[in-house]
Amino acid sequence: MAALPVFRWRLAPDGYATRRQLRARGLRPGGQGVAATLERPRRRREPLVAYLYRVDLAKPIRPMTPGRWAALAKANAARRVCPQCRRDAGYVIPTSLGSCVPCAYPDPDSPRSV
Repeated sequence: MAALPVFRWRLAPDGYATRRQLRARGLRPGGQGVAATLERPRRRREPLVAYLYRVDLAKPIRPMTPGRWAALAKANAARRVCPQCRRDAGYVIPTSLGSCVPCAYPDPDSPRSV
């Protein structure tokens, strides 16, 4: 089994791209394995590593279907509902709080009962 080619930062040849670069071109890896790695050296730490894929083997991204759009909208709507008071918070509830701000930090002077 051959080792992957390793390129230094900003010195990768044409024909290779990271996942983000493929996505910007409207492509995806499409099941191919990592073709090479890109390393950025750092002082006193291990280098940053980026995985590169071959552009010629990449496939076009799959379009969003109406079913996928509906599932995404439903998932995003669920992230807005407070699990304690069951109200739509109007924003995505932070996972650090676990509930909407009024439920996480109740105001004793507020007439709202939770």
